[in-house]
Amino acid sequence: MLVSWDWLKEYVTLDLTVADLADRLMMAGLNHDGTTAVGQDWAINLEVTSNRPDCLGHLGIAREVAVLWNRTLRAPAADPRTSGPGVAGLAAVAIDCPDLCPRYTARVIRGVKIGPSPAWLRNRLAAIGIAAINNVVDITNYVLMECGQPLHAFDLQKLSNRQIVVRRARSGEVLEAINHKNYTLDADMCVIADARRPVALAGVMGGAETEVTGATRDVLIESAAFAPMTIRSTARRLNLHSDSSYRFERGLDPQGVDWASRRCCELILQIAGGELAEGMLDVGAPPAARQPITLRFNQLRRILGIDVPPAEAQRILTALGCREVVAAGGQVIVVPPTWRGDLTREIDLVEEVARIHGYDKIPEDVRVPMAPSHRTREDRVLAKVRQVLTAAGYDEALTLSAVEETWSDAFSPWTSQPPLRAQAPVLRRADRLRRSLVPSLLGARQTNEALSNPVIELFEVAKVYLSSAESGHPAAGAASLPVEETMITIVGGSDYFGVKGVCEALLAILDPAAELAVRPTAQPLLETDRSSELWLAVAGAGEQLLGYLGEVNVGGRKEFDLRGPATVAEIKLSVLLEIAQLIPQAGRLSAYPAVSRDLNLVVDEAVFWADVAQTVRQASTPYAEHLQLQDVYRSAERLGPGKKSLLLTLTLRSAEGTLTGEEADAIREKIVAACAERHGAQLRTN
Repeated sequence: MLVSWDWLKEYVTLDLTVADLADRLMMAGLNHDGTTAVGQDWAINLEVTSNRPDCLGHLGIAREVAVLWNRTLRAPAADPRTSGPGVAGLAAVAIDCPDLCPRYTARVIRGVKIGPSPAWLRNRLAAIGIAAINNVVDITNYVLMECGQPLHAFDLQKLSNRQIVVRRARSGEVLEAINHKNYTLDADMCVIADARRPVALAGVMGGAETEVTGATRDVLIESAAFAPMTIRSTARRLNLHSDSSYRFERGLDPQGVDWASRRCCELILQIAGGELAEGMLDVGAPPAARQPITLRFNQLRRILGIDVPPAEAQRILTALGCREVVAAGGQVIVVPPTWRGDLTREIDLVEEVARIHGYDKIPEDVRVPMAPSHRTREDRVLAKVRQVLTAAGYDEALTLSAVEETWSDAFSPWTSQPPLRAQAPVLRRADRLRRSLVPSLLGARQTNEALSNPVIELFEVAKVYLSSAESGHPAAGAASLPVEETMITIVGGSDYFGVKGVCEALLAILDPAAELAVRPTAQPLLETDRSSELWLAVAGAGEQLLGYLGEVNVGGRKEFDLRGPATVAEIKLSVLLEIAQLIPQAGRLSAYPAVSRDLNLVVDEAVFWADVAQTVRQASTPYAEHLQLQDVYRSAERLGPGKKSLLLTLTLRSAEGTLTGEEADAIREKIVAACAERHGAQLRTN
């Protein structure tokens, strides 16, 4: 924000140097980027943070100066004289998209004389880098830089039916802007139109067809409020940024709409002449009332560490524009001014008092009372998750939330609904919010392969965006907002069992008693016989779907241009949060030796190892300590068609004494009988 020293003196007394002004404003939050001499004037470059759009005009800076030096602010009255017929008979305004334009006002001045601006006006604009065009256009720019509210002047005679319609653009409409470039619009953009075509891009730039020229006699002055998000997205999509869009993107003073319009008309009457029609066309909702905020004076001491007299705190808030409602009982209740949309909480008022009172008055060694805090349950669980994964050799990745359409469609196990689409791609073609982290990590793996990195083991903890009740989240529904579900995703080079072991290690550190169950799944990206759903028993909630695990098939490796094998796993953090035991547990270790037994069971091809393992553990409780699948063998000649043998090793241990060979054999026979009953298993004999 460039500020003219001579211009600023019109609103507040400046009996100090330019350097002193810049230093004090910097200490109050307006960083000083430099000062440049422009003729007999000084242009002071201030960095205004995005939460302070009230300082994007000379009046806003003057208000800060008045508060900091306890000066009187001299704001123009903005009281133009009206004459002639009412404005309702000269023009009409309608808003078809109140979500994009909550309020639009218009005034009409007839009989203006377009010509050069006076020297004082040209000099002030030149000091802040704005070129003079003609008196009416210069005045709209002057008021913009005076109060921060953008304005636009239309040639009334060039508006079809003298009508203004604020609406969404029609897809494919083309507008020639005042920079004489053509822009193709879409339905997400807001335009100012007349009865037959768009005449301006709302909040961004006016159109060439209705701009004010030397032949203009009647003008319509626009002053409006636009939704910040639509202005921001339009400016970025078209790569068309202006002083107006810069301010609308940050949100403006809703009460400043009418003041800016009156001020503009006042200056036009003084400089360009003409007659201002009686009244104003004001369409849309009135500004909402600000809610009061309570400031407890003892919080100043608690947060800042110094005493600020209550009277001084009240003076500061009043000078900033806050309206005092009640001041009693060690506190003050104020209503913040409309131009300070960033003031919504008590801590905001504390910051304002500290900023104006002076950060330099807070000693470096002041003792500020602090309350101990603790990490959330999610933070503690994620710390354990990261500990296990990094110990297993995985590196944490950070990828973008948007992916291209083909990646989004490659793997979406959580929902069959289409992905949410971003208005502007984050990267080329990356405009779909991801429904899984797997495609992003496979893309990262491909990048590392292209760089010949030998070890590419990655994991990521991030959100996916699901747009339907199929997500399984209790907050999801047909009329609800999309669900943001946090996932833990692993992509590694080991096989199915290696990654499954990592998932089991995660469960072991969070809940040693948790048992992971696997069920078949059909995901187009994964190998059919080496992929599964992961299920987990949750106390009081039955079994819940934890995630998906599988090796990427040949087609998937080709789609992501992978040179070698890859295995993926994606699990829900929410399920882990339910089962996590965060209080350390300790149990007695058995002092007696373990006994191992091997079993070679022949089962049908359709029998899953996970089901057999569950049966083995149940039949050997409470002695089962470790179960390991050693090999799977298939031979139609030796085992028979449709058969396979599972070679497993079971480790047994008792807490009461050493297991004898006879006891171990008895447990083994019990296991064989249980597997025969449930799965038709037989001991292999050949």
